[in-house]
Amino acid sequence: MPEFDSAHVKNIALLGHSGSGKTTLAESMLFEAGLIHRRGSVEEGNTVSDYTDLEKERGNSIFSKLLHTHWKGYKINILDTPGYDDFSGEVISALRVADTGVMLLNASTGVEVGTDIIWEYTEKFKTPMIFVVNQVDHPKAEFDKVVQEAKAHFGANVVLVQYPYNPGLGFDAIVDVLNMVMYQYNDSGTKPLKLPIPDSEKLRAEALHKELIEAIASNDETLMEKYFDQGELTEDEMKEGLHLSMTRHDLFPVFCASAKQNRGVARLLGYIDNVVPPATELPPQKTSDGVALACDASGPTCLFVYKTVNEPHIGELSFFKVYSGTIHSGMELVNETTGSHERINQLFVVEGNKRTPVNELVAGDIGATLKLKNTHTNNTLHEKGKHIELVPIVFPEAKMSIAIANNKRGEEEKLAIALQQLKEEDPTMHVEVSAELGQTLLHCQGDMHLAVIKWKLENTYHLDVSYKKPRIPYRETIRREATATYRHKKQSGGAGQFGEVTMRIEPWFEGMPEPQGLNVRGKEEIDLPWGGKLLYYNCIVGGVIDARFLPSIMKGVMEKMHQGPLTGSYVRDIRVCVYDGKMHPVDSNDMAFKTAGAMAFREAFHLADPQLLEPINYLEVLCPDDLTGNIMGDLQSRRAIVEGFDTEGHFTVIKAHVPHAEMYQYASSLRSITQGRARFRMRYDHYAPVSFDLQKKLTETHSKEALELTEA
Repeated sequence: MPEFDSAHVKNIALLGHSGSGKTTLAESMLFEAGLIHRRGSVEEGNTVSDYTDLEKERGNSIFSKLLHTHWKGYKINILDTPGYDDFSGEVISALRVADTGVMLLNASTGVEVGTDIIWEYTEKFKTPMIFVVNQVDHPKAEFDKVVQEAKAHFGANVVLVQYPYNPGLGFDAIVDVLNMVMYQYNDSGTKPLKLPIPDSEKLRAEALHKELIEAIASNDETLMEKYFDQGELTEDEMKEGLHLSMTRHDLFPVFCASAKQNRGVARLLGYIDNVVPPATELPPQKTSDGVALACDASGPTCLFVYKTVNEPHIGELSFFKVYSGTIHSGMELVNETTGSHERINQLFVVEGNKRTPVNELVAGDIGATLKLKNTHTNNTLHEKGKHIELVPIVFPEAKMSIAIANNKRGEEEKLAIALQQLKEEDPTMHVEVSAELGQTLLHCQGDMHLAVIKWKLENTYHLDVSYKKPRIPYRETIRREATATYRHKKQSGGAGQFGEVTMRIEPWFEGMPEPQGLNVRGKEEIDLPWGGKLLYYNCIVGGVIDARFLPSIMKGVMEKMHQGPLTGSYVRDIRVCVYDGKMHPVDSNDMAFKTAGAMAFREAFHLADPQLLEPINYLEVLCPDDLTGNIMGDLQSRRAIVEGFDTEGHFTVIKAHVPHAEMYQYASSLRSITQGRARFRMRYDHYAPVSFDLQKKLTETHSKEALELTEA
């Protein structure tokens, strides 16, 4: 039998902006429950949660960690998450399996940009939420201001359960308006004293108590009737009302704490075990087919892998949540995604880097297993004979790109393997080997994300790598019609090569009329893989070029379109009409006409007023209103065209079109000029002509590089 049934397992995710104290709170929770006997600190690098060398070196959380503790008959799984937006994938995966979110607010800095970003994810998942105003012992703590900010950002359903009696350096007491007592703490670390609320605080406490009751009653008709009849609710009725309101994502209670001093932590744990809903009481999970899967220990066994970690000397560690049934060590399950069978040889409950073997886990619980052969993040495993696939996590799209290269020759394969393993661990990182640019590109979330990837490559995989500026995927086209003739003639003894091609090229646009003055005998319309089109017309009259050579001419044209005459970039949106030429009864062949076609196209292209195009991105910057001036000034320096403004929640949204070439390291620049208070979304939008000066500069640079390569 499992130690805890499904109704006695609670899963919470600690959320909040970096510096709000999530890891310190997790440490105090473990200490308060007696699982550790000495609290570590982030500064000393000895916390249970931030155990990796990288986190100790940087002094902040980078990866989500699974911890667990026992509290008064309940098992509480704790998911400690990082606070920077660069690591949002870790937050999203933790929220996917958490039953309740605990959002920490720094008492001295209030609602920060990271808080708003994370809140969007909790709204998407409809996660029951608790707010904890932490660090109320900070000399600049402003509890009331922080609560007002929370109400302004997250709505009137943010309601106080506690407030600090004396915030600041002298903080040692909490007024609890749920059970109407004051908790008095001392320096010895013993349990706080339960005292009557001081006379000076009674009016405030009673007003907040009434506000809490009204908020609870407004979300439940039965409690509303009792409140109208009796003018009061009992403590148990209030807890039940809070429980129901939280389950429906209708009410967000606010607590206060000093995690560093371990004050307010026990009361928070008590609320979690008394009020926070277990997975069995939340809406059932949906499968990809839209079928509801109830959290039932007696149901079909089904688990979802939300995170994968490669640990040195051990291998791949898969973290999962059991969504239905009971899983036993030795059980064989089927991966619905891949169809492969997986044997669960070992089951663990996890405490940071400590793994404790267990024999079984029930629906609603979270655990880990080792060395699954063909199972990765977002995969569903289930018992044989079933077909269950849970809805996968949707990870955020990349915000920036960088080129990566080995500093040592001969390690390309080793780098490719390392990047593949890192990608398995981190679904927000994407690797692209670009044949067009001749670079390996990393698409990721920001500068800190890049720094973590580089650290892992150097320290875990022992690779010497460097980041480089990505090349820009320019495109080439033309602006007017041009005609050219090219004769390819080669004689080197025996059979020679001969082919002559005359062609007209012109810029193509949607809806343009058919070629004028030519006898069109055939047409091919090609959607180019890199965007745009090539229209190829056979306008040969009198058989001057045999029809069997026309595909070879087109191959020559396509060859030049793969490597444009201006900068070696792809060519797009061209109409080619082959209407004259010559051939030789003996020396003409496919190679001769391919060469003639390529060179005729090249000569015509130079005569057709060639134009270089650059990719333009659509950019949205979300920022507080007071930062719009600084952001606008920066955008103007990047050749941006601002399209307008909008609002989204509490943010002003600046909408602009910006050349892709100007967005290199924009994430770090935006963080610098806004102190991390703004964020952005960006996507490719269209191609647009570059200026004459820039085209000249890029063309000259390409010619110089091509010459150097030839001489080398």
